[in-house]
Amino acid sequence: MRAVWLRQFGPPSNLVLGDAPNIKRDSPSLSLIDVAYANITFVETQIRAGNGPFPVNLPMIPGNGVGGWLDGRRVVASLNGSGGYAEQAAGGEVFEVPDGLALDDAVALLADGRTATLLTDAAAIQPGERVLILAAAGGVGTLLTQLALRAGAEVTGAASHFKHDVVTSLGATATNYELKRPGRSSLVFDGVGGEVARRAFEALEPGGRMLSYGLASGAWADISAEEAGARDVTLVRAGRPTREHTERALRSGLRPVIGQRFALEEAAAAHAAIEARATTGKTLLVVQGE
Repeated sequence: MRAVWLRQFGPPSNLVLGDAPNIKRDSPSLSLIDVAYANITFVETQIRAGNGPFPVNLPMIPGNGVGGWLDGRRVVASLNGSGGYAEQAAGGEVFEVPDGLALDDAVALLADGRTATLLTDAAAIQPGERVLILAAAGGVGTLLTQLALRAGAEVTGAASHFKHDVVTSLGATATNYELKRPGRSSLVFDGVGGEVARRAFEALEPGGRMLSYGLASGAWADISAEEAGARDVTLVRAGRPTREHTERALRSGLRPVIGQRFALEEAAAAHAAIEARATTGKTLLVVQGE
C-alpha cells in the first residue's frame, strides 16, 4: 500500500510518499480500515518538526484520525498516534458514521468536534453571553463558533483579515488579532496563546472565564492563576475528551468547514500550508476518496 513516511524530524519536505506492507488481519478483533480521508492536525506538524507533545519513534507513518470503510461500513477512527497517512489503517477507537453525515465531514469532526464539544461543556455558555473565540476560522474555532451561537451567545471571532469571511459566514462578528476594540467579553476560547491570549485576557470583564486549548502562536497563554484571581477571572480546565464527546459531535448537526484538501502524496504541502497560517477550517488528505 501507499503511505507517507517520516524518517527524520524536520521540515514538511521530510514527509515522503512510499510503500508500506499491507496490513494483515491476524486477529478477528482487528479493525482494518480502507482509508478514504486522513485528518491533519496542528499537533502533527509539531510532531513532524520534532517539537511534539509526546515522544515518537522513527521511522513512522504520521496521522491519528481517518475515515473510510470497515467491512463495508462507513467509519471514522482515532488511531494510536500514528498510521493515518496511508491507504490502510488498523486499530484505534472506531465510530460508525451516522446516516446523513458525509464521510469527509465525519473525519473533519473526529478530532475538532470532540474538542469543541468538550470545551463548550466545560464553559457552560449562557444565553446573551459575549464570547470571544481566538483562531475562529480554524477547525476547532469554526465549530466553537457554531456551538456558542446555538447557545444564544453573542460571538466575536478573531482571525487573520483574509479569513474574516469564514467567521462572518457562520454568523459571528470578525475582528483582527490586535483586538483593539473587541469590547468586554465574559468568555474567551483561546486556541492561539502568546500575546494574543494576553490581550484577550485583558478584555475579559470581572467574573469572566477563559479556556485555553491551543498554542497556534507557539506558546501557551502565560497567565497565572494568581493573576486571573486578582482580576476575578476563572481559568477553566476542560480535561480530556471521551468517547461520548466524539459520538455527540458526530450526531450534533455541526457542519465543519473543510477549507482545503490535499492528495496523499501532497502531505508535505498540506503541512507547509498549515504552518504558514494559510489554511481555514479543517485540512484533509484525500487518500482514496469515496
